[in-house]
Amino acid sequence: MRYFIGVVHKDPDSAYGIEFPDAPGCFSAADTLDDLPGNASEALALWFEDAPMAEPRDLDAVRQDPHVVQAMASGAFLLAVPLIAMTGRTVKANVTLDAGLLKAIDAVAKRRRVTRSALIADALRRELV
Repeated sequence: MRYFIGVVHKDPDSAYGIEFPDAPGCFSAADTLDDLPGNASEALALWFEDAPMAEPRDLDAVRQDPHVVQAMASGAFLLAVPLIAMTGRTVKANVTLDAGLLKAIDAVAKRRRVTRSALIADALRRELV
């Protein structure tokens, strides 16, 4: 799995914002730090749908980037975010789950008006980050 280093900004009375030096123009935000990695990973996946795949620099190289040095001097910090590329191709997989867990999954999926598969895929994408 590829990890991109994001530069996280937080101004008073604002959400957390993140940008990626190795994916110029890709950014995301979240109201809480807990939500930021998932949102950032999704932003990377969507950004690379329309951009050629880039090889991310390692942490040391990103830390030497003048833009990053300046941002960190202003209070920003770095966050490694995994790129979970979406291929657009679905694959059927058999999984074994407790009957009670499956019932709960189905209830939440019905309430959200999504399929069981969509709910599980979304939950796993968030867990992987």
